[in-house]
Amino acid sequence: MKRTHLPLNGLRVFDAAARHLSFTRAADELAVTPAAVGQQIRALEDLLGVVLFRRTPRGLELTPEAEAGLPALRGGFLELEESVRAMQAGQSSQHLAIAAPRDLTAKWLSERLAVHADAEPGLHFLLVAADDALDFTEANLDLAICLADGPGQHEGIALGEGRFVTVQAPGGHGLDAQIAWPGCPIADGQAVMRVGDAGLAIDAAASGFGRACVPALLAGADVAAGRVEIVGESRPGPGYWLIAPLPQWRQKKVRALVAALTGD
Repeated sequence: MKRTHLPLNGLRVFDAAARHLSFTRAADELAVTPAAVGQQIRALEDLLGVVLFRRTPRGLELTPEAEAGLPALRGGFLELEESVRAMQAGQSSQHLAIAAPRDLTAKWLSERLAVHADAEPGLHFLLVAADDALDFTEANLDLAICLADGPGQHEGIALGEGRFVTVQAPGGHGLDAQIAWPGCPIADGQAVMRVGDAGLAIDAAASGFGRACVPALLAGADVAAGRVEIVGESRPGPGYWLIAPLPQWRQKKVRALVAALTGD
């Protein structure tokens, strides 16, 4: 059903003028001039085809038509306020839906979410695997992490510098066999093993299958733990980005999580 266009600003002015029975006091409430109130009322009367106020020796009075419409109008404004509060409730929600690559979740994100949850009691996380066709609305996501050259069409911030490192088992002594994964910067023909993601490539390297070229952020914990070592020089490459559409990005809970993950 097609909805009638509602002149909400004019109706708001009418409500204020009806409560005060004074254009001047209504103008003070709305922070406009009395002339502006008068213009809005005249425009509303022209649109509705009714007279809303009469001037009498005692002052401003409502017409019967105006009195007949006021209860429903004020009820409607109350429902609008409830609607706005309901929509804003997500700002204080303790639930965060996050899409991230599985390997990043396992090797980097989970530990940091645990720290953030410890600092913010009551938080609940829903983690889903990120894919190439993120739909924030359909999946009801608050935030996503992706390996990319930038945030694309969304708001975003980089998780450190985008660079790749080559890792192997400690003491690999020049092992040349390469481990490939989707998105890695080596050709399939050079790979002795192909795995599903960069996290599995790190694990394969740690097991002695060869060398894996992976995002530096992803390899950090395994390097620090001594499971793998970096060989050769790092190279530039895509980095991990925190991204979200602007409405989600502005949410207080998302801003707090972004700050926690980026160390800001």
